[in-house]
Amino acid sequence: MTPSHDSQDTVCVLFFGDLVGKPGRRAMKRFLPELVEAHHPDLVIANGENASGGFGLTIDVADEMFTNGVDIITSGNHIWDKREIIEYLDQKPTLLRPANYPNGTPGGGAALVTTHSGVRVFVLNLIGRRFMGLFDDPFAAADRIVEEAKKDTPIIIVDFHGEDTREKAALARFLDGRVSVVIGTHTHVQTADERVLPLGTAFITDAGMTGPTDSVIGVKKERAVARFLTSIPQRFETAKAGIEAQGVLVHIEPESGRARSIERFRERHVQKGRS
Repeated sequence: MTPSHDSQDTVCVLFFGDLVGKPGRRAMKRFLPELVEAHHPDLVIANGENASGGFGLTIDVADEMFTNGVDIITSGNHIWDKREIIEYLDQKPTLLRPANYPNGTPGGGAALVTTHSGVRVFVLNLIGRRFMGLFDDPFAAADRIVEEAKKDTPIIIVDFHGEDTREKAALARFLDGRVSVVIGTHTHVQTADERVLPLGTAFITDAGMTGPTDSVIGVKKERAVARFLTSIPQRFETAKAGIEAQGVLVHIEPESGRARSIERFRERHVQKGRS
């Protein structure tokens, strides 16, 4: 990825698509310094719900991600897979679970942070309902939370964790002009539809995956294929061969909160061997 041509009068947000297991953590650790040197981001966000063994997130791995340069960790439906993280969610305000879980769910779904340059940024994590589960309405939650957030800052970042591309696109249009960017996560497949919508909100259907290259969305390809060939449930394991980091880089006007640009990145290191 070449350095961005945006000037220094913007707020730069670097977002990593879903980290998958140890390969995802290795990929982020390897490529984050290069991306920081090239683009000088004001804020680094990563979706970490699959960062521990491919399912869930442990306290140690969350702390590792923060130590390696991540400012905010977002998540989704797999955040609960490692039970130890539940109590930690209440202790760490920059570790998010989707905001549209029912009232009383541990943790928080949004965070207001101040970048090292002194700019305040609001990050909101939401989860879709199509093919995902019984959650509160993400549109209603976004409507309510965004209006309150705009009292503090015009720069609002949304991670929308969902399966249905139509639902993601609809939320982006619903929030166009009200938030800076809507970034889709969950499918582990990076889409090629990044753009700035007419009223100034950047959008991509899915930021992709940071994890093993030689895999089926992060898991060992042999097990994924066997599941489809036999219809017998398989214990999915994280693949090991190759690493790559996928995500987006967004430049935002600090006064208006409008996105000036959004671009995908994909950094790869191919390793020989089976997954």
